[in-house]
Amino acid sequence: MSQASSTTASSPHSPSATLALALELLERPSVTPDDHGCQALMIARLERIGFHVERMTIGGIDNFWATRGQHGPVLAFAGHTDVVPSGPESEWEVPPFSPRIDEEGYLRGRGAADMKGSLAAMVTAVERFVAAHPEHDGRLAFLITADEEGPAVHGTRAVVERLRERHEAPDYCIVGEPSSTSHLGDVIKNGRRGSLGGVLTVRGIQGHVAYPHLARNPIHQALAALQALVDTQWDEGNDFFPATSFQISNVHAGTGATNVVPGTLEVTFNFRFSTEVTDDVLRERTQQLLDKHDLDYQLDWTLNGEPFLTAGGALLEAANAACEQITGRRPTLSTSGGTSDGRFIATLGTQVIELGPVNATIHQVNERIRAEDLDTLSRVYETTLERLFA
Repeated sequence: MSQASSTTASSPHSPSATLALALELLERPSVTPDDHGCQALMIARLERIGFHVERMTIGGIDNFWATRGQHGPVLAFAGHTDVVPSGPESEWEVPPFSPRIDEEGYLRGRGAADMKGSLAAMVTAVERFVAAHPEHDGRLAFLITADEEGPAVHGTRAVVERLRERHEAPDYCIVGEPSSTSHLGDVIKNGRRGSLGGVLTVRGIQGHVAYPHLARNPIHQALAALQALVDTQWDEGNDFFPATSFQISNVHAGTGATNVVPGTLEVTFNFRFSTEVTDDVLRERTQQLLDKHDLDYQLDWTLNGEPFLTAGGALLEAANAACEQITGRRPTLSTSGGTSDGRFIATLGTQVIELGPVNATIHQVNERIRAEDLDTLSRVYETTLERLFA
């Protein structure tokens, strides 16, 4: 453990309101799918400033939907209280759930960047905005889950379906995922690629390698088809998205013995796809290609998320201007990276962006961000609200 001096929640050097709340959240070991009291902490703060909070426990997962205001467009802050496992605690400079602000000004702890820091910044931004504008135009909302880092079935996805049934869609949504790369606010994610996974099982005939005429090797049979899938250009992308990519992530066959021709081959693959193509088209083209190679196969698909894009609109304009006003730099728009819960919210017709801290250490040992960035992020969120509703 580092012996450097540090600032904690109990230090005489009192942190800001945003950092104090972040430290409280980070102390809770909310490894997915356990919320570990984080949502209760947020709910208490929101209820004190007039939010109506609806707890939604779905499939054993804690979620909540909180709203304030009676009329006008709805802006929802969305995020998750669950974090990924810490990994070996012995490799951390400070224990992962004993957060510290070190002498270099870094807030350290699991979830600092992804994404309890953003949650704290959201809450304090809204607290200041409501204090300044108690009768604000528009409606404010929070959609918070403990099931983003896990299967993501009973979290935001399930809450969105309830909102859809009630015709209660937010107009705007800021997801607090760590979008920044080098400096806070240098990147806003205004969309994400879709993710389509597949498991291909090619059936052959198991046998002895010395008698190949009595066997049928599924590896040999599948090689040309797999190469064709790798070589295929699925689309050319567009101004917002790169071309769709196909990647094989796992290949398994055989009994472990060197003298046995395997009876089956299992190949796991993934498409990251743009708005230029649909998952139905990808499935159809894949199956057509496999059929050309006369394989005996089974193909199982999993659609992890559709692509979404917020190409413009009031939210993006307000967030861009807020970042430039507070940080002095105009953000770059990006759709890179993996998936986020924004993919579920966007299906409601909502303008969705992701705006959060620097993502350099997310999911790593010694996750950390500059502590001052959270105060800056909170001001960016508040200024976005001011531009939309004040």
